[in-house]
Amino acid sequence: MSAQQTFLRDAMRRLNMTREAFATRIGVSRRALDTWLLPDDSQESRAMPEIVERFVTEILQRQEESTQSVHSQPLADAIAFEGRPQLLSVDQFTRESAEALFRVADIMQPIARRQKISRVLEGAVLGNLFFEASTRTRVSFGAAFCRLGGSVCDTTGFTFSSMAKGESIYDTSRVMAGYVDALVVRHPEQGSVAEFARATNIPVINAGDGPGEHPSQALLDLYTIQREFSRLGKLVDGSHIALVGDLKYGRTVHSLSKLLALYKGIKLTLISPPGLEMPSYVVDRLAKNDHVIEQTHDLNKGLAGADVVYATRIQKERFKDESFEGYTPEFQINKATLDAACGPDTLVMHPLPRDGRPDANDLSTDLNHDSRLAIFRQTDNGIPVRMAIFAVLLGVDGQVQRSMRDATWRRPTMVGPDDAVFHGID
Repeated sequence: MSAQQTFLRDAMRRLNMTREAFATRIGVSRRALDTWLLPDDSQESRAMPEIVERFVTEILQRQEESTQSVHSQPLADAIAFEGRPQLLSVDQFTRESAEALFRVADIMQPIARRQKISRVLEGAVLGNLFFEASTRTRVSFGAAFCRLGGSVCDTTGFTFSSMAKGESIYDTSRVMAGYVDALVVRHPEQGSVAEFARATNIPVINAGDGPGEHPSQALLDLYTIQREFSRLGKLVDGSHIALVGDLKYGRTVHSLSKLLALYKGIKLTLISPPGLEMPSYVVDRLAKNDHVIEQTHDLNKGLAGADVVYATRIQKERFKDESFEGYTPEFQINKATLDAACGPDTLVMHPLPRDGRPDANDLSTDLNHDSRLAIFRQTDNGIPVRMAIFAVLLGVDGQVQRSMRDATWRRPTMVGPDDAVFHGID
């Protein structure tokens, strides 16, 4: 996207406005706005007048000042866990604090896109404690910390931890707190990361606690939905989200549904194989907020008219007595299913990894070149969101913008060779 397109789409997202409402707010015709949002190579594309850019910038500044005056409490304090700068659950967020975190993530975008460099965490050390297999989440957190100038110490699996020798969570957490300045913890037992957090005063971030929660994934998912909707002229309020797959053990959908419940008029369609339905405590919580909740085992029926299709894999590693092996072929989301049930601007998301084995019937690879597939844009957005989390919890979020300098190394213009223009680095 051009700088002009990015500026206007992010402005609409931050103001929570459709194209029609935004055009009215800045006093231009819808037709004029549409020409400013067209790609540069379009014959109908027009440059936005400088006075309009100044006016939009003033509107955004006034909104931010108004938000800060109403919510004068620092963001780190607003989302604190038991008075500490720690992130364990999306329950710590209101809609306002989530939006505030996304504004910090917006500031991080030039760094995440390898255009700028910041060293605000120079000298700080992150401890990545992953007692469960992970690739993307572990590396994403590490990369986010490094891009702010910090360094990372990793450990993966119980075998390489003193907990294999019987050391308690309390002792492990307290010892690590003497070595590092922040901890990211993934653990297979629900509630275990909270135990790590209670044993220390340094920032602790939950990177997944069994079937419990995965707050940073939910935040980057919601951030992705917002950015994609700004491109499509949609709002999160009033949208139709279909959550598909293992909703019983899928911690990502537990956290994401809670965040979506902070918005207005959401329709959530919960589609799962029999026996893997969303836990009742999550459904009960969503129902209290006057959202429309539908549960079904029929994939085609559930996907009809969805703005977002969020698929998850079968979490076989969390099964206890269940004998369920995977999705049936009729349950796979593929191009034919999507074309039949959804429109051309439906987003297809997945927290990854997707199970690529032929008998797994997870999200189909025949969508890899479909612009509706947003899974790689999701993972890319994980960097600025996790950078924002670190910056807020370590108290440097106000220093990032003025600390930036240009990157000097050669960087790719597109991250992936098959990426569409609108989701490359530029």
